Amino acid sequence: MKLNDKGMLIVMSGPSGVGKGTVRKALFEKRGHRLDYSVSMTTRKKREGEVDGVDYYFVSREEFEQRIKENKFLEYAEFVGNYYGTPLDKVMEKINAGKEVVLEIEVNGALQVKDKMRDAVMIFIVPPGKKALYDRLRSRGTESEEIIKERVEKADREFKLAHYYDYIVVNDDVDNAADRIMAIIRAEHAKTERSIHKYKKLMEEK
Repeated sequence: MKLNDKGMLIVMSGPSGVGKGTVRKALFEKRGHRLDYSVSMTTRKKREGEVDGVDYYFVSREEFEQRIKENKFLEYAEFVGNYYGTPLDKVMEKINAGKEVVLEIEVNGALQVKDKMRDAVMIFIVPPGKKALYDRLRSRGTESEEIIKERVEKADREFKLAHYYDYIVVNDDVDNAADRIMAIIRAEHAKTERSIHKYKKLMEEK
């Protein structure tokens, strides 16, 4: 029996190139969980093969900006003329259904989430070293050396924000990193502040 049936929000964050997406995929392959990936909302056009509500929630710019005014995003940002954000109502529906909602996001967005959901589990993913980060960025083969250098410099600034997170997970091995995150999720469910109410009810039963 679980003492905490309510779900929670798990924020997986870190600089570009640390392997957030790869770790998240490995995490979802683990058994014995109720993980649910948080689908973002965007104003960009749907690409061939993409499914609304699976890849993104596709909305108009007007609808997105109205949601901003109504404070309906956990976080949002604008990239290359299009908005991207995490809809608060969708996340809360899943949490209230007892699911662990996983949000994979950049550092700036993660700090926005922390301001709005104080009980979110904040996990900062880091590489085993600066050279490993540089090698990962270069292995993509899609960016120039100048862009890679900019990303490394940005990562240096973001590493200094690690103290805003609850946990730091080193991605030295993808499967090991996923195991550590799963252990964090299980430990969070057992925290007194999350489970004390149900525990008291159990103790009151005859």
